[in-house]
Amino acid sequence: MNMQSIYFFLCCFFILCGQALAKPMVTVIDGDTIHIGQKKYRFSGIDAPEIKQTCKQDNVIILCGALAKDALEKKINNQNVLCKEESVDRYQRIIAECFVGKESLSQYLVKNGYAVAYRKYSGQFIKDEEYAKQNKLGLWSMMFEYPWDYRAKLRSK
Repeated sequence: MNMQSIYFFLCCFFILCGQALAKPMVTVIDGDTIHIGQKKYRFSGIDAPEIKQTCKQDNVIILCGALAKDALEKKINNQNVLCKEESVDRYQRIIAECFVGKESLSQYLVKNGYAVAYRKYSGQFIKDEEYAKQNKLGLWSMMFEYPWDYRAKLRSK
């Protein structure tokens, strides 16, 4: 093998290794949905306000859907996100519990009041919701509509 061949081989090797080691890009869609590469993940057991949903705090309109999205973006903060896949919903999103390190993003969102426990599908985050409610965190410091009620109103229009 001549030097050009070795150089070519090493270049290809390092390019491929770099691609393999590169973490996939995480895009936050809203407070309970992310995309990792081409995969769409919907967090299981929780429901966050819709992106255009508003709440009221001291007679001031708060964009609580955007607030939930921002909280999730800050929590992820360009870190690796790993998801434990559970199923696929009717919108072809993967239903999953996702983590940054060992911390559940769903638990973080509910415990800090950026999302509510989705009791219709899971009892997993009820204690976290009760904590947020007792401490008036996030949504619990505002007047808000449950996300499923907000969506139902949109559908009925």
